[in-house]
Amino acid sequence: MRGFEGYKIGKLFKYLQDPAIISFAGGLPSSDVFPGDLIRKAVERSLTQDSDRVPQYTPIPGEEELMAAIIDYLNKDNIYIEPRNIMVTTSGQQGIDIVGRLFLEPKDIITTDLPTFEGALASFEMEDSEYLAKDIEVDGSDVKGFEAGIEDLIARGRKPKFIYVVPDFQNPSGITTSLEKRLALLSLSTKYGIPIVEDSPYRELRYRGEHTPSIYSLDKNQGNVIGIFTFSKILCPGIRVGFNIAPSEVIEKFSFIKGANILCTPKLNQDICTAFLREYDLDAHFKRIRDYYSEKLKFFLEAMEENFPVDMGVEWTKPEGGLFLWITVPEYINTLELFHMAIEGKVAFVPGEVCYPKDYLKHNTMRINFSYPTKDEIIEGVRRLSTVIRKYQAKKRKKGKGVSPRGFNMPLASL
Repeated sequence: MRGFEGYKIGKLFKYLQDPAIISFAGGLPSSDVFPGDLIRKAVERSLTQDSDRVPQYTPIPGEEELMAAIIDYLNKDNIYIEPRNIMVTTSGQQGIDIVGRLFLEPKDIITTDLPTFEGALASFEMEDSEYLAKDIEVDGSDVKGFEAGIEDLIARGRKPKFIYVVPDFQNPSGITTSLEKRLALLSLSTKYGIPIVEDSPYRELRYRGEHTPSIYSLDKNQGNVIGIFTFSKILCPGIRVGFNIAPSEVIEKFSFIKGANILCTPKLNQDICTAFLREYDLDAHFKRIRDYYSEKLKFFLEAMEENFPVDMGVEWTKPEGGLFLWITVPEYINTLELFHMAIEGKVAFVPGEVCYPKDYLKHNTMRINFSYPTKDEIIEGVRRLSTVIRKYQAKKRKKGKGVSPRGFNMPLASL
């Protein structure tokens, strides 16, 4: 633990207390789309009709009613499982953490994209993991790069424990993995006997383009894929409920770890999720949140075009869904240093280097969340961000010093 830095994005929030700051930093869904009426009614009914059980401990794997509702919900996505293949978690983050606790010994290797979800890095680094990581491409994982790296490791007597990917609107890049590459990842998994951990928080949040089958559904229950899901982005994050799906022997071990860790997930929170899946008009709900976020993304992309002319050297992804996009600035700009200037300029983002394993750091990227700010905040926030980057560029020109393309190597501990 002496070398463990924790969840680095969480450390940023101490800088965001000023209400004048427009924040693109958090991974927050908008409160405007939370189904408040459903939540209130579900809570009232649960406390009234099941008042003896709600305050008590609950089964470690999860409530039967919720598990059955999840199974039916996944059927619509061509995922067919039984109760023995599912465990309810207390958030998607716990689902990731449990994977690390089960599979990883110190110095074990994980194959993943660059960049990748910082919450996963925090969980896996707590197990003292190492990485085989390759830059994500416009259509998803660099599968050929993964395979070359895996073969090299095997030749040296090592092999990754699993492949971790977020194939739908990846956090942080917003990139979606193509069907061709999903099939290639699955082929890689079966060829080398390396399971895939498929993290799917944003799958329902597609705003344009064609629906792509999940890797879990493509595997057809052959046991090569572990799925991680959460209600945080499709319902609301405060209830802290998610679920993992996997072969039954894996789920059994997950349950042992969960029992030793937190024992169980609150029944009241599970009841809310059951009501959401069973009683709510999910098609109408998902259409509403897709329309809402799609319009915000459109606003954001238009603001970027307006405020970042080509000569600034700034590039950004154009996601088909999800909550994030990824900005790349010229190599001499260190976005960790830029972050502190941005706070002074009343705008915030996540410095991209927190989304890289420690041996793969890049200093000229940033993650942007567009789902939480209002439209007016998006327009003004992007303008402020452009102003801050221009000031940074002018400052470096004024100094008249060459800047290493490696950036300034400011330690993360400075956060």
